[in-house]
Amino acid sequence: MLAPKKVKYRKQMKGRRSGLAFTGCNVSFGDYGLIATEAGWINSRQIEAARVAITRHMKRVGRVWIRIFPDKPVTSKPAETRMGKGKGAPDHWVAVVKPGRVLFELEGVSHEIAREAMRLASHKLPITTKVIAREGVEL
Repeated sequence: MLAPKKVKYRKQMKGRRSGLAFTGCNVSFGDYGLIATEAGWINSRQIEAARVAITRHMKRVGRVWIRIFPDKPVTSKPAETRMGKGKGAPDHWVAVVKPGRVLFELEGVSHEIAREAMRLASHKLPITTKVIAREGVEL
């Protein structure tokens, strides 16, 4: 699963998820893209599950790009622990996604296969998404 090799600080604050994505909002590498329509956190397990769903449906033909990376640590305290005694230990990593962000890109398959692969991947993600195509490519 995806995780940073090294970080400057082990723990981060939650932050806010308001606003739109200004970077990573165009299909840059492939012909088809899966774009987020709402804000949310996507953890590394969900990214991997979506990637597996895409590659299985494409039968390993074509190419897949993952355009998000989980670089935010999420902490959690152990179960049945009393309040206080500081913040919990880092538990997993998430990618902060805003509306308009391209999550995955595909190339080298027909638009029917691309649309179905993206639909299968969207079921693995906790946010709503839609499929888009690069300019000049039919969807």
